[in-house]
Amino acid sequence: MVRRTGQPGYLQIADDLRRQIQDGRLAAGESLPSIARLREEYEVSAGVVKAAISVLRTEGLVIGQQGKGVFVRDQRDKALLSPAADNGDVTMRQLTEVLAAVRELGERVARIEQTVFQEQTPADQPGK
Repeated sequence: MVRRTGQPGYLQIADDLRRQIQDGRLAAGESLPSIARLREEYEVSAGVVKAAISVLRTEGLVIGQQGKGVFVRDQRDKALLSPAADNGDVTMRQLTEVLAAVRELGERVARIEQTVFQEQTPADQPGK
C-alpha cells in the first residue's frame, strides 16, 4: 500500500518493485504482476502504476512486450544494450540524474512532513 509520506506514490511503488528485482523476488525474465493486480496491491489508480513501471523502464530494469506484459530485464543484457553505458549518451545520463533528484526531493519532503505533521496524541489535542 502507498503511504502518505510526501514521496509520490509512483516512486514508492517503483522503489518497492526495484527492491523485489534486486533481491531476486522478481527474477530476470519473470513478468511483473498485471496493472490490475498492482492497483489492488498498492491501492492506487492505473496511472500511478503505469508511472512506476515507466520509471523502471527508464532505469532499464524492465522491458515491455506489446500484448504480453512487462518483464524483468536480465541486468547483463542491460549492460550490453545500454547506449548510455558505452557511448556516454548525455540525454540518458541527464534523465537518470533528474530521476535521482526527484526521488531525493520526495524523500526530503517526506522527512519534513513527518517532522511537521506528526500525529498528535489525544493528550496533545485541545479538549481531550
